[in-house]
Amino acid sequence: MARKFSRRRLLAGLGLAVSMPVLSACDRLGQTSAFRSFLTLGEWLAYRVHRTIGPSAMATEYPESQLSPVFRTNGNTQPTSGDYHRHASNGFAGWRLKIDGLVVAPQSLSLADLRRLPSRTQITRHDCVEGWSAIGKWTGVPLGALLDRAQLKPEARFIVFHCADDFRGTPYYESIDLVDAFHPQTILAYAMNGKDLPMGHGAPLRLRLERQLGYKHAKFVMRVEAVRSFAEIGRGRGGYWEDQGDYDWYAGI
Repeated sequence: MARKFSRRRLLAGLGLAVSMPVLSACDRLGQTSAFRSFLTLGEWLAYRVHRTIGPSAMATEYPESQLSPVFRTNGNTQPTSGDYHRHASNGFAGWRLKIDGLVVAPQSLSLADLRRLPSRTQITRHDCVEGWSAIGKWTGVPLGALLDRAQLKPEARFIVFHCADDFRGTPYYESIDLVDAFHPQTILAYAMNGKDLPMGHGAPLRLRLERQLGYKHAKFVMRVEAVRSFAEIGRGRGGYWEDQGDYDWYAGI
């Protein structure tokens, strides 16, 4: 599959039209030479244009009447981990989400704990890099609220999601920056279309990152880690597919 697609070319063209004074007002991370050198030119321009448009710009939300009758599963639909299946067989009653890394107050939260916290429900379109899309209803805890509970240390720059699934023995993971982590539509979802999140869609918890393509929406989330850099995680590209060279780290739409 081609690594570059029309979205990149469109945003790159738009990025070239954005004035430098406007770009200079964007987030500091995007301006650092180390971060810029990490991204491809088109990817950096897409990142900068999205930040110029506004870090709080919202993805479109839809009425329930527009829910897709079929929302296909993709990627891994069932982890092979024995621990995961033991948790699943018990309705995830003993499962806990860990939030650690560069935080002052590490968290260990059960699914019941998460359900008791203030939640957000949103009906959004999932856009897959493979070319299909579907509209679903997601309910979960805003990631920013969980990070506030954990109290990020000043040196934290990225959030890494460690997952229960793997590809040929390589653990799956994804990562985002703090701008996306604190976006109001970025949630850890435990329900889909008004029911418990199905295994095929990432039970017990999956990331919903509504302004990026579907491969960034990590499923089977077990641990959330705040880091300064992901240089020493996997192959240092910020995610499983990114490490393989298949997709870009920043997948804004």
